[in-house]
Amino acid sequence: MQQGSRLSWSDLQSLARRKPAASAAAADGRRLAKALSVPHLTAIGVGSTIGAGIYVLVGTVAREHAGPALTLSFLIAGIAAALSALCYAELSCRFPSAGSAYHYSYICIGESVAWLIGWALILEYTIGGSSVARGISPNLALFFGGQDKLPFFLAQVHVKWLDTPVDPCAAILVLIVTALLCLGIKESSLVEGVITIANVAIMLFIICAGGWLGFQNGWPGYDVPKGYFPNGASGVFSGSATLFFAYIGFDAVASTAEEVKNPQRDLPWGMCLTLSLCCFLYMMVSAVIVGLVPYYAMDPDTPISSAFAQYGMQWAAYVISSGAVLALIASLIGAILPQPRIVMAMARDGLLPPIFSAVGQRTQVPTLSTILTGICAAILAFFMDVSQLAGMVSVGTLLAFTMVAISLLIVRYAPPNDMPMGGADPSSVESLALHAGHSEADEGILEGPFGNVDEAPTASEIANMVRRQKAKRYIVMVCFGVIIFVPAVSFSSLPFSIRCTTCALGGLLLLGASIVLSCIGQDTSSSRQTEGFMCPFVPVLPVCCILINAYLLMNLGSHTWIRVSVWLVAGALIYLFYGRNHSSLTGTAYERVSPA
Repeated sequence: MQQGSRLSWSDLQSLARRKPAASAAAADGRRLAKALSVPHLTAIGVGSTIGAGIYVLVGTVAREHAGPALTLSFLIAGIAAALSALCYAELSCRFPSAGSAYHYSYICIGESVAWLIGWALILEYTIGGSSVARGISPNLALFFGGQDKLPFFLAQVHVKWLDTPVDPCAAILVLIVTALLCLGIKESSLVEGVITIANVAIMLFIICAGGWLGFQNGWPGYDVPKGYFPNGASGVFSGSATLFFAYIGFDAVASTAEEVKNPQRDLPWGMCLTLSLCCFLYMMVSAVIVGLVPYYAMDPDTPISSAFAQYGMQWAAYVISSGAVLALIASLIGAILPQPRIVMAMARDGLLPPIFSAVGQRTQVPTLSTILTGICAAILAFFMDVSQLAGMVSVGTLLAFTMVAISLLIVRYAPPNDMPMGGADPSSVESLALHAGHSEADEGILEGPFGNVDEAPTASEIANMVRRQKAKRYIVMVCFGVIIFVPAVSFSSLPFSIRCTTCALGGLLLLGASIVLSCIGQDTSSSRQTEGFMCPFVPVLPVCCILINAYLLMNLGSHTWIRVSVWLVAGALIYLFYGRNHSSLTGTAYERVSPA
């Protein structure tokens, strides 16, 4: 009975085991090519972020939410996205390896959480790439005179035994992008850069030509009866919640961390330039378009081209449609690029079959993972209308953003100091200095349950251990505060008294835990472990990031959550029956390394 109890406890412990940062490096020399610099990262980030949605969202959000204050909504959404980007920037500097949020969660939180994040990101990039690919064919119709005049290989074809039309154009484009990614990261980032430059040039044309028309005609869109804020501040903020998803894509930069020449310097710059450029372009385009046409008169489907058409520039529709097609192709590359790297990282850790961790000797990219994920995305794009599944993309992204913010809090206040013994007998106290987060002098000091094995802990070591334990408790309290507060704010159907009470309880818990974290101080060794970017305003910034992402997750809708839950349950079963038993950490004994 006692033996069974020990096995059960061991099984539970395996769900929370964490890998050391040093194990991020691939074994057997299976490393990706270090070929990327700031321009490449900016091209990947901007190309992944600026999709065709901007050509539609301007009209939808202005009409339904923000009105002429659309520019402010874009600014607020950009600031909210920047919170997550700053968290990503620090962690990508600390742990510059493939896998992005999956990798950070594995190091900081635990294996089971990391698996679910990686599994959710696989779904996100598959559906995201497929939905982007199916949007290209309708945008090409303008150049051929309508949907019914498209060539057979570009048109969507209705099949009797299928509810949705098949899209050969989408499948062909996904396969072409897959082949491009198999050539190498430098080649694919170069193509992404060329397409992104062309797309940015078209957006600059919209800004310049639209600005000239606005100054010539007195900006009639700003002279409306209800003023600059027709729906008040609530309209601006509800619009920014919708526009937040227009900034998703910068995480593709973090997924290429292992392929960056100088990650400590280039990754923060790549993310910063990506968000800054995207926010500037979004704000300028929105300022011009809402100034040309009153928000209530905008065409919700083609707001930009119809705005130019009202001033006799019908030909501009071809330029704008070209921008939409280019934006979709760039987004398609950005959607398919990170997925094989996450699959490769999971296979390296033993959670997926090791065949998926193979890296081509010549191209130095995960060729097999790229081909597999590309084929899956192509099949999905060919047969399914994935527009109804688009909300599932947001779940994976927001879950990843949330876990990255929690990981940053853990790294700053209670960084992992467990060191694997490389499969040694758990009773052994011999150390393998594998943990990249500590110096060689640190790695020589092993701790037992109450301090060092050979000597009693010093007063400073005891104080640091107490501070860490306290920090862990208050990080958990922050998470519970968010879990209590966000549903109370989101569910308007609840009785008013219950909402107020729950909001007050969750808010006090969240605020109190954040204040205590600020007072107890950060781990001193943590600040010495990175030579790159350090996220400012910790813990306030990551706590705000967690709060924003949790609120957006809560408001995605029940149908989206039901679909995602099916996928996550399937992933949990795969992990329990395969990943947990084949993990590279299975049978590994741990010793604690002093961070002092």
